[in-house]
Amino acid sequence: MAGRNSLFIPGPTNMPERIRLAMDVNTEDHRAISAPDFMVPLFEDLKKIFRTDKGEVIVFPSSGTGGWEAAITNTLSPGDKVLTARFGQFSSLWIDSCRALGIEVEDIDVPWGEGAPVGQIAERLAADTQHEIKGVIVCHNETATGVTSDIKGVRAALDACNHPALLYVDGISSIGAIEFEMDAWGVDLAVAGSQKGFMLPTGLGIIGVSQKALQAGETASCPRFYFDFKMMINQTRTGFGPYTPAMGLLRGLRASVDVLLEEGMENVWQRHHRLAEGVRQAVAAWGLSTCAKTPEWQSDTVTGVMVPEHIDGQEIVKRAYQDYNLSLGGGLTQVAGKLFRIGHLGDLNECMLFSALGGAEMVMRDLGMDIEPGKGVGAAIEYWHKNK
Repeated sequence: MAGRNSLFIPGPTNMPERIRLAMDVNTEDHRAISAPDFMVPLFEDLKKIFRTDKGEVIVFPSSGTGGWEAAITNTLSPGDKVLTARFGQFSSLWIDSCRALGIEVEDIDVPWGEGAPVGQIAERLAADTQHEIKGVIVCHNETATGVTSDIKGVRAALDACNHPALLYVDGISSIGAIEFEMDAWGVDLAVAGSQKGFMLPTGLGIIGVSQKALQAGETASCPRFYFDFKMMINQTRTGFGPYTPAMGLLRGLRASVDVLLEEGMENVWQRHHRLAEGVRQAVAAWGLSTCAKTPEWQSDTVTGVMVPEHIDGQEIVKRAYQDYNLSLGGGLTQVAGKLFRIGHLGDLNECMLFSALGGAEMVMRDLGMDIEPGKGVGAAIEYWHKNK
């Protein structure tokens, strides 16, 4: 098909040319004496993205799921209990991974379209007077539904009852795109991936780790080797790694960090919010609703668009790709067929998003939905025009 694929899935995201070119380098010696000149400043600057002065940032050659496993195995022991909520595909996978690693999970089932239930979490923590719960796991941004949870509220619940549990945050589709404050919010483990807000190919699991979490690692007995925090930190502090690093991706990560810091993290967050609100205005103009049930849950990186019962959301995704070379996200498990997703994170601006909104309108009209041409695009234009 002629033309370039328009990529609007919630990751992997569009890659700026500057980042792509940074990875277009000859194979290099990762043990060269000059390696620390590159590696040490990179890891210091990564802390600025996570907003931590006190913690460490660790990078593993892995997907974000590898980062999950590293966070669990370096801080917990088989039989330990964690508290979490299930409100989407990825919050569910955290539960599955914990149980596979021998961790006991106390989970709270929440309707998809809502976020982490801070009130219920607070009740469970207050009732845990023996401090059997060793960790609280929260999916900050559930990409399956387009829902963002209140991490500050969960930290407040922990502090209110002086509970010592570690706070784990899945920030894979939030860090580098929407507001995240590791130190200020008291986050102990924050997991990100290279393919979302960092605008890179998949392949790096990036983890922010507090000093409290590192201390927990001294007694944690889950088996680990490849994902060993202590080994990785000790080596990267010297400017090298315990095994062969993904140097091409790290070169791209250097460029990604530079792009984000040059824009300024507050500006990055503001841009994502403004673009997301334009998408939400378009959805409302179509006469549709978001999967996120109320504005407080709506994500600034991905919007789940609910479709009428007689329409298959997966067909919208299929036809968008086949007919218009437009990549949208489909519904997963419980919401499969009930929605389609528009990803709006990373290297994006208004004109790029017009292709997603216009393409979605064409597909919905092709499938017989009563969508007035230009209605959604016009609503987005009006919002962005008034909120420059």
